[in-house]
Amino acid sequence: METAIVERYRDTPDGREAEQILRSCVHCGFCTATCPTFQLLGDELDGPRGRIYLIKQVLEGREATRRTQMHLDRCLTCRSCETTCPSGVRYAHLADIGRFILEERVRRPFAQRLMRLGLRKTVPIARRFRALLKMSGPIRSLLPAGLKRKIPVAAAAVPAWPTRRHQRTVLALEGCVQQAVTPETAASAARILDRLGISLVTEPAAGCCGALSYHLAAREEGLDAMRRNIDAWWPLMETGAEAILITESGCGAMLKDYGHALRNDPLYAEKAARVAGMSKDLSELLEREDLTLLGIPKAGRRISFHAPCSLQHGQKLTGRVESILEATGFSLTPVHDAHICCGSAGTYSILQPELSGQLLEDKLVNLSQGEPELIATANIGCLLHLSTRADRPVKHWIQLLEESCIS
Repeated sequence: METAIVERYRDTPDGREAEQILRSCVHCGFCTATCPTFQLLGDELDGPRGRIYLIKQVLEGREATRRTQMHLDRCLTCRSCETTCPSGVRYAHLADIGRFILEERVRRPFAQRLMRLGLRKTVPIARRFRALLKMSGPIRSLLPAGLKRKIPVAAAAVPAWPTRRHQRTVLALEGCVQQAVTPETAASAARILDRLGISLVTEPAAGCCGALSYHLAAREEGLDAMRRNIDAWWPLMETGAEAILITESGCGAMLKDYGHALRNDPLYAEKAARVAGMSKDLSELLEREDLTLLGIPKAGRRISFHAPCSLQHGQKLTGRVESILEATGFSLTPVHDAHICCGSAGTYSILQPELSGQLLEDKLVNLSQGEPELIATANIGCLLHLSTRADRPVKHWIQLLEESCIS
């Protein structure tokens, strides 16, 4: 694709990267076939190719408008288009650049600014989010059913972690929402790893991976979260931790992008690249271990697995969790259109409720067709989103694995 980026952007890091990405696009349109919003709306501007043209026009001097911003807001950043693209277009990075520019040049309505600020200042900070959920407890019964379903319940207690220490150590990213709502996920991972002779350790100074702020176009806020985590983990990385383990695939996609996000920071670029290289999804670690040590009976339960977009498209780990579950005796039902997003997508279900709701309905139909006993997934956002309307239990796959272990 030919470009004519204006001087304002041409020699900036964003401008140079955007030009490289744009030139790799041959506007073939394969991406539209797997774009959830294009399938729902049928509008070229609500598909990857159309959004690429909108970003290109802004970079080439066309006026940045609220309409352009709206079409980018509707993008889930599910990255299904990247999996489909034969030219390797790094669409997600281009979309981030477009959002950063539009956030600077287009003033949002007050209600949107307030909502986005509120999300950035509460959800990524576990103690604030937990307190907010507890405050909502007394009024839950008064809320409309639809709103009540969307508000998760704060975890009642902190689950027990193993106390013994092994020679092998991996660092844990506990995340923000997970700490407040499903801390049992990380605890289950710690207990599974303990059975395999691996210690999972946390660093209290670490926190949110930075994805929420970064993808809401608050770039510096997101980068500061990344720098904080790097500073917190660095001493442990230097003293022998073999990996940074992620139990939530959305966080994993962000951590593996730290090197790119901080590539222009002279103080953190090298460290960020190392963190990205050490970051491993739980499935990447477990697939190399002897899982017979877990003592899981082969007559497993019949389940449906929802592969989050951040796992299959963001991290390109399609089939990893499914293989582990099948190897440990679970029976997986087929899922039609497994590559299509469930509509969670970080804060998308809050900011774009109608589109998110349509995707959720379609996803639950496809997950339930094989009559599974329950639904398993690999990301906290997907888990909470699916749970709002699912007619059967939804669990993180590592909790399911641990529940099946013989004591």
